[in-house]
Amino acid sequence: MPNPDALGADAPLHVTLVVGSNRHGRFGPVVADWLLDHLRGRDDLIPEVVDVADVHLPTSLTPTPEATATLADVTPKLEGAEAFVVLTPEYNHSFPAALKNLIDWHFTEWQAKPVALVSYGGLAGGLRATEHLKQVFAELHAVTVRDTVSFHNAGASFDDTGRLKDPSGPEAAAKTMLDQLVWWGRALREARARHPYGA
Repeated sequence: MPNPDALGADAPLHVTLVVGSNRHGRFGPVVADWLLDHLRGRDDLIPEVVDVADVHLPTSLTPTPEATATLADVTPKLEGAEAFVVLTPEYNHSFPAALKNLIDWHFTEWQAKPVALVSYGGLAGGLRATEHLKQVFAELHAVTVRDTVSFHNAGASFDDTGRLKDPSGPEAAAKTMLDQLVWWGRALREARARHPYGA
């Protein structure tokens, strides 16, 4: 993890975007590309991606050799992050099992760090999934930022090239959310440096 004293208080934050669906034909990559454009367009964030479609973890407590190799790849990306953006669809009023499995295979990696939530779905726009994620991340001692970005009827919101048909609302919401993420990220970076969490 970067040393905040060496970096300076205003140094860019290392943020990991977690793409939370692994279903065949998923819409997530369209929204993820839109998000990455916004993350890369800011000089206060340095993004990295963890896609659950590329993370093959078992549901049992005993990791297989494949899972051990996966953890060796993905865990440093979570541990080194100073903030997270979690992108989730809504399945049956909640978030996907693959995302929960990734979350549950880690603990200290989430602690005392901010999490921004972005969702997509039908009429509800994935908001019920984000409400459940807030409870999960609270249990993991993470801080979810107040404002979220949600895409209602997401498939109809983007054109065939992956561009938003009406970007004004989502872009304003994304700016507010990411501004909050940066504020919390810097505050918690300084706090962890001065007083290691749980020490």
